[in-house]
Amino acid sequence: MNNVKEPYQTMFTSYPDLVDIIQLKEMLGIGITLAYRLVKNNQIPALKIGRQYKIPKINIIDYVTVQNKN
Repeated sequence: MNNVKEPYQTMFTSYPDLVDIIQLKEMLGIGITLAYRLVKNNQIPALKIGRQYKIPKINIIDYVTVQNKN
């Protein structure tokens, strides 16, 4: 992962360290279909626990900071 220490301390502070798909879509302001697509295509790495995806917040921050550099 890129250097995300500073953004981690300032971005998405109201969310827990491990979020679900609904929280992911809220964080990024996207639809549910795109949220699932990002996770299923491993653009945002996630864990599948049972039938649910759990996404580490640091992976979302990494995705956002990399997207802003492109």
